[in-house]
This record gives sequence, structure tokens and C-alpha cells, in this order.
Amino acid sequence: MIIPALDLIDGEVVRLYQGDYEKKTRYDFSPVEQLKLYAQQGATWLHLVDLTGAKDPTKRQLTLISQMMAAVDDVGLQVGGGIRVEQDLIDLFKAGASRVVNGSLAVKQPELIESWLTKYGSDKIVLALDLTIDSAGNKLVAVDGWQENSVVTIEELLNRFIPLGLKHVLCTDISKDGTLTGSNVDLYIDLVKDWPQIQWQSSGGIGDLDDIKALKPCNVSGIIVGRALLEGKFEVTDAINCV
Repeated sequence: MIIPALDLIDGEVVRLYQGDYEKKTRYDFSPVEQLKLYAQQGATWLHLVDLTGAKDPTKRQLTLISQMMAAVDDVGLQVGGGIRVEQDLIDLFKAGASRVVNGSLAVKQPELIESWLTKYGSDKIVLALDLTIDSAGNKLVAVDGWQENSVVTIEELLNRFIPLGLKHVLCTDISKDGTLTGSNVDLYIDLVKDWPQIQWQSSGGIGDLDDIKALKPCNVSGIIVGRALLEGKFEVTDAINCV
């Protein structure tokens, strides 16, 4: 499944280079119209990151999210960006989100993720694991918008949450994000092989259709594509035809 991604700051579509707010590219697209375009091209899911809400939860772009979802039919939406408390989930579900994406909390407050998996079910929660891979091959989870590396490995988190029904995991190799240089194919092959019960979403690095074709042997359930679509490298329809 191809999952287009939109990052939003103050109602505008942007892309950050490897999570850095100082390396921001602004695109002159209406978020609503862009979602409608992706839906027309065959997208059935959208990945949305509310970067304004990530910095200040009181400014979460709930009205815009509601407008986006009202503009399309049969498109699921997963939303991330600074999810800190249960009310954030409640507000996003009310605005039309199908799934809420959680990252740093898995490291900093894992008991919250445990309670949400239990209360809302595995289809409502996506765990976003942003990885730095050290020279020894350890897959360490970064937190706080990639500004801080933890000492927690992906294996530790999966072993904690899978018994509670964890089903959806979005995994990003930070070194690849926003680069258009291809995905870390070997990483996804290993993850799918070691944890086949998880529906893995790959994220980061997609620059052309060959990068999508390269992921086919991985058997990931979803491929997140952001910058390449925004810059017209190809359309959603083309990407769907590759997989």
C-alpha cells in the first residue's frame, strides 16, 4: 500500500530535512486539495504530521484535519505530531483520524502506550519508531522529533508492546528521511522477517519508482511517500502500479 504523507505547519504543507525545523521546505499546495488529488490517484490512506501541534499541543490543527477528512470519501487518516495525553487521541479521533501515531511516548512513558493499546485497540494505534543505527548495528530509537537519541532499542519496545496487541509500526531510518536516496531495504527485510505479526510501514528516502520497486522483496504493508510526490517525481497511481 502506498501512503502519501503531508507535514503541516500553520496550515501549510512543508517538508523537514531529517526532522530539522531549520531545514524546512514550503510547498504552495492547499492541504485539502492535495489530499483530494492523492485520493483521486488511488490513495486509500494518508499519513499526516501536525508539526504545529508537535511544538504546541494547544495549537493542534484540528479544524484543518476535519476539513481535510470531510473533503474525501474512503480515505483513512493516521495522524502524528506531539501526542502527549489521552485527550490528544480523543480530539484527533473526533476530527476524523482513523489511527493516531505515537513515537517518543513509547520510550518516555510506555505505560501510556500500553493503556491506549488496551483501551482503543491495536487498529487505532501506530507506533512510530525513528531509528539511528550505530556502528555495531544497534537500532536505537530517537525521540523528541529526532533531536535526542535514546538508549532504547527497537527490540525492547516491540517485546514490550506486542503482547498487548501492537499491530501497526511505522519505522524510519533517520539517515534516509528527506534525502530521495532510497530506503534502507535491508532494515525492512530484517524487521519483517523477525516480526511477521507486525504490519510494517517503511518511511524515508523514496526518490523515484525504482526505490519503491526495491522495497517489494521486503513485504512491508505500507510505503510512506512524502517529498517525491510533492515534487512531482511520480504520481500515486504510478507508485501503486509498482507494488
